[in-house]
This record gives sequence, structure tokens and C-alpha cells, in this order.
Amino acid sequence: MPTYKANVVVHVDESLSAKQLHDMEEGLSYLSGVFNTCVREKTPHLFVVDYNPRTIDSRALLGYLNSSGLHAQLIGGI
Repeated sequence: MPTYKANVVVHVDESLSAKQLHDMEEGLSYLSGVFNTCVREKTPHLFVVDYNPRTIDSRALLGYLNSSGLHAQLIGGI
């Protein structure tokens, strides 16, 4: 069975602490279909999420962040 992969960059308006960033990365990684999440120290407002678009879509990823109280927008994705 083939593995389908896509990624999306999400911009988060809020300035988060290192712990908050880690918690958001961890929370996203628990979503079904998410392979990897990454936030770099130099760009803490940008989340890169690798996921299986047959399991979850970018709107659901954005919804998770927004439901966590963040103001987030998709920069790229399908």
C-alpha cells in the first residue's frame, strides 16, 4: 500500500514560549495521519507539518491550532 505525504506551513500570530511551542508540536504529532511537526527557533511563528492527506487535511490541522486558542493561517498545502 503506498504512503501519501504532503506538508503545509502554518503561520501562528502569537508569540509562544519554548514550552508552548513544544506542546503544540506534540499535540499536532498525536493527530491521526501526522508524520512530523517542526518549529525552528529562528522562525517560531511557522509550523511545518508533514501528513497523509488521505487521513487528515490541512484544514483539520489549522482547526486544531485554532481550537487551541491560536490565530493561525495556512501558508501552503492542499
